[in-house]
Amino acid sequence: MPLVKNGTIATDIFVHVPDGAELPGDAAVMVSAARFLEDPEALLRRAGKLGVVWPNNRDVDDLVPFLDRLAAVALVFPSFRDGRAYSQARLLRERHGYDGELRASGQVLRDQFVFMLRAGFDAFEVKKHGDAEAFGISAKRYSVFYQPTGDGRITALHRRMQLRHSESTGQ
Repeated sequence: MPLVKNGTIATDIFVHVPDGAELPGDAAVMVSAARFLEDPEALLRRAGKLGVVWPNNRDVDDLVPFLDRLAAVALVFPSFRDGRAYSQARLLRERHGYDGELRASGQVLRDQFVFMLRAGFDAFEVKKHGDAEAFGISAKRYSVFYQPTGDGRITALHRRMQLRHSESTGQ
């Protein structure tokens, strides 16, 4: 499954480890929420980077005490019609200040890519290479937005206000 980061196909450094399987040395691992919550401190003491796959029916508040030590959080879209992971992403980025990798997983469709970016996702697990290539094009297609969101870009209104301010002050 291709991973898209920064608009290009990237190598996934995380090894997805099934529940009950032995963790590989100091490699970067991605574990399920259930495995993580069994003993988060033991997993976080490992030498390698840790990521967690967080289902969209779990409260992200359960992750908050550990966010500063998690390298990645993969939020799951079980269906293209289920948008709860968008809300989780915004909460993690805006309310809880999470600055690690925020990955969209599951039903990640090319026509939702820009919305996922705006919600704060910065990595995407896609099913097809064609979708991965299209994501890079989509990301560059839109540069101005009206709504404020979790990706940190300023809105069209704020751009206009900045322009007017710089014109009025001669800067």
